Amino acid sequence: MPAAPRDPEYGNGPAGEPLTPPVLLASLLADRELGLRHLAGPAAAGVHGVHASEMPDPSPYLLGGELLLTAGAGPAEDPDGYVARLAGAGAAALGFGVAPVHEEVPAALAEACARHGLPLLEVPPRTPFSAVARAVGRLTAEARTRELRRTTEAQQALAAAAARPDPVPAVLARLAASLGGSVALWPGGRTAGPELPAPAREALSALLARVGREGGPATATDRAGGHHLAAYALAGRAALGTATPARAPGDHTVASVAAVLLTLLTAERPAGVEAAALTRLLLDGDPAAALTAGPWYAVHARGTGDPQALAAALGTVLLDPHEGGVRLLTDREPGAQPGWRLGVSAPAAPDALAAADAQAGRALQRAEAARTPLARHADAGFAGLVGQAEARAHAEALLGPLSPALRETLRAWLAHHGSWDRTAAALGVHRNTVRQRVARCAVLLGRDVDDPDVRMELWFALRTLDSGGRAVQRG
Repeated sequence: MPAAPRDPEYGNGPAGEPLTPPVLLASLLADRELGLRHLAGPAAAGVHGVHASEMPDPSPYLLGGELLLTAGAGPAEDPDGYVARLAGAGAAALGFGVAPVHEEVPAALAEACARHGLPLLEVPPRTPFSAVARAVGRLTAEARTRELRRTTEAQQALAAAAARPDPVPAVLARLAASLGGSVALWPGGRTAGPELPAPAREALSALLARVGREGGPATATDRAGGHHLAAYALAGRAALGTATPARAPGDHTVASVAAVLLTLLTAERPAGVEAAALTRLLLDGDPAAALTAGPWYAVHARGTGDPQALAAALGTVLLDPHEGGVRLLTDREPGAQPGWRLGVSAPAAPDALAAADAQAGRALQRAEAARTPLARHADAGFAGLVGQAEARAHAEALLGPLSPALRETLRAWLAHHGSWDRTAAALGVHRNTVRQRVARCAVLLGRDVDDPDVRMELWFALRTLDSGGRAVQRG
């Protein structure tokens, strides 16, 4: 069974982490040096990578979003089945190299691509497949640079809007312009941007009410009325909603910065209360008296960005820049930040900040060793859960980003103690497919699957869902 395909617009990834924009098919077709020609299927698609194969069924080796290149040996016997499997695996397009096997693209293959909605490109004899791969790599780097520049400029514009005499409507208007869509602040009904169609407006209202209620999620997303919808919890029970006709990789980061600014601007307490708390902490030496109940997160960070900007993105003014890094304290659950590598503690009460600080330091070491943007302290997780409802809710939240195929692979891999060969044999797939899927699980979950504590928590979560929510027994 193929891995879950990418979102066709811009790919998957952990919330808050900037994703690589796709290379548009039109950009490849416009490259005269490549000489590619569109023959069948849609003319629009987003390409996230290039893979060459002459296998009759390369779908188990695809993550989704690839331009698959072939000289014709793979689809020779069953063009329709071949194309159907590629489309089902989320391939972005098929590139057919004419000569030496075929002098022209087989008509049956073109018909199959048109039938299954898979773009078909002709690759001329003079164009090596490696040249196509290099072009995609170059265009990807250019797109990433443009998106990072756009995100940075949007963040700066939002900060400037927050300094205006009437900051809340200024931030909303700037956010709507940066996203190219509509935004809303709930409750109160403040909006900016074009009026939404009724289905999108109603769905966004439902999302805002969901994240704004006590105990609701911090963020939520949906699609309705031809729009991508997102909602972000603010201070108290307020919420920020966005609605855009299309999504860009940096949109989540831009909206998150706006959410932090609006939290500071709309909170009943003054924005400087954390600074006052820090002063009391320094003078009195009593964290429990100086800080609210929390929970609080200790963060250790190392990177090349501005520490003050990092603190603003994490919704705090409690930071300690030092040689080689930054320590921060925030009451908002941290997410990955561009230009930084973060280690995050478990949520802690004010009287447990020393332990949280040590946890964040160890998590940063793991993040740097694994070269991941963020690592969280890995505790026992399920060991502290009691009762069926709590265990199942924790399991569903933890494993929510994974498709059924990825959960099945992760379960088999953990059951076989991380053995690639035994897992592959149990699932009936190639060992490289197991490696790709487990790596995909690690990215989607934002966890270090080589950490024994993480493996234990994931195993308990999978067992809990397998047992219909029955409490997992130790033993």
